[in-house]
Amino acid sequence: MSSKIEVLLPATLIRILAFAGFISAAILLVNAAKRAGIIPTSTFTQLAAPIAQIAAIGLVIGMYLLVSRKAGTLAASGAVISVTSLAGLVGVEFVLNLVFPYIGQDVVSVLRSGPLGIALTVVSMLFLVGTVIFMLALWVTSSVPKSAIVLYTASSLPIALRTVFPEIVLQLGLVGLAVAAAFLAAWMLRNVPRTAAADGVTVAQPASVTAT
Repeated sequence: MSSKIEVLLPATLIRILAFAGFISAAILLVNAAKRAGIIPTSTFTQLAAPIAQIAAIGLVIGMYLLVSRKAGTLAASGAVISVTSLAGLVGVEFVLNLVFPYIGQDVVSVLRSGPLGIALTVVSMLFLVGTVIFMLALWVTSSVPKSAIVLYTASSLPIALRTVFPEIVLQLGLVGLAVAAAFLAAWMLRNVPRTAAADGVTVAQPASVTAT
């Protein structure tokens, strides 16, 4: 006797991951406002900063699940690199918000000139590379609005290269990334019924049992 087991990814999971995208967007706006001096730095803003990257991991995973059947290797590579780099950026945000503010600038300079500086650079470059690859895959294989893809990619550049660009450009990058993340999350919600069922985030596993 043979049977085919099909597991359909619950639409609820896609909605949860889309909600994570909105959380990421909100925290990015808080980070931008804090850096611009619009809101004061506080324990809340410092502790909340890494949540943007944690929630963004959910957004990337949700996007990938929706397009995986059509996007293939390119999207998989971009998603893996993006998720890996975002996990690294969580650590970066903890250092920037919970360590650097409480030590002297001379110590910060020493730390940046050592292995920590190399790690920060590697994580930032991975974030940029993963973003470009994943957004390229979305551009080619999905119905994601092209404007959101362009904005997400362009906004990632000053964030990844924050030491190169002026502070105002970094702040604009944070705002742009927040807007793009919100658009992508909204697109996910609009496409849950069609994509979860048709683009099939479906896993088919053949199983056979022989009785004698």
